[in-house]
Amino acid sequence: MNGTAANLAELTAIAAAAAACREVDVALCLPATLIERAANAAPGLAIGGQDVHASEQGAHTGCVSAAMLVDAGASLTIVGHSERRAEQGESDADVKAKAGAALAGGLDVILCVGESDTERGAGRALEVVSSQLDASLPKGDVGAFGAPGLSVAYEPIWAIGTGKIPSIEDIAEMHTALRERLTAAYGELGREIQILYGGSVKASNAAEIFAVPDVDGALVGGASLKCSDFEPIIRAARG
Repeated sequence: MNGTAANLAELTAIAAAAAACREVDVALCLPATLIERAANAAPGLAIGGQDVHASEQGAHTGCVSAAMLVDAGASLTIVGHSERRAEQGESDADVKAKAGAALAGGLDVILCVGESDTERGAGRALEVVSSQLDASLPKGDVGAFGAPGLSVAYEPIWAIGTGKIPSIEDIAEMHTALRERLTAAYGELGREIQILYGGSVKASNAAEIFAVPDVDGALVGGASLKCSDFEPIIRAARG
């Protein structure tokens, strides 16, 4: 919940930084109030929503459908972010329905999973996140909706906005497990689905995180609000 029209200058600066690194896929997922203006201000930059409703339309006051996001200029959306799971009580079944609706509606999807500090401390991180992913994945051939279609973001809840991140070994272990679950769910297609890391990604640690096997990119939070913070992460993704 950040951003008004006054912040569009940062968006156009980020668009310019992305244009200078064309080999890196860059997208900004914005509040629904900014999507249309952002799409007009930076036509070469992928713009997304931060959530989507599972229904095509109906009596769902305050919610936004896939068709509405597309109509506003979005090409992707996030589903299942830990803050929505926690604050809005979204279940894995809710996330699965949203992901399926978004893909069917023509949007690429970033599906988020992650464990709490308590769950990691209890040694249950792999179990919790694997189970969460299995229950949140949309059914069917996600590749039929085009590329990239579905991406998965591993975001340890305890790392979001705290400055803390798991060890490189822990990130590698989790991403390997997620790849195994995706392959079990979708066969060979599961080897092609992008797995992103999210949680206190910044310029100082991005290159090291991107070097981890099966880390295909990042879901960036606070560091995406300013071009000066985000641009070094884009460059790090270039390798």
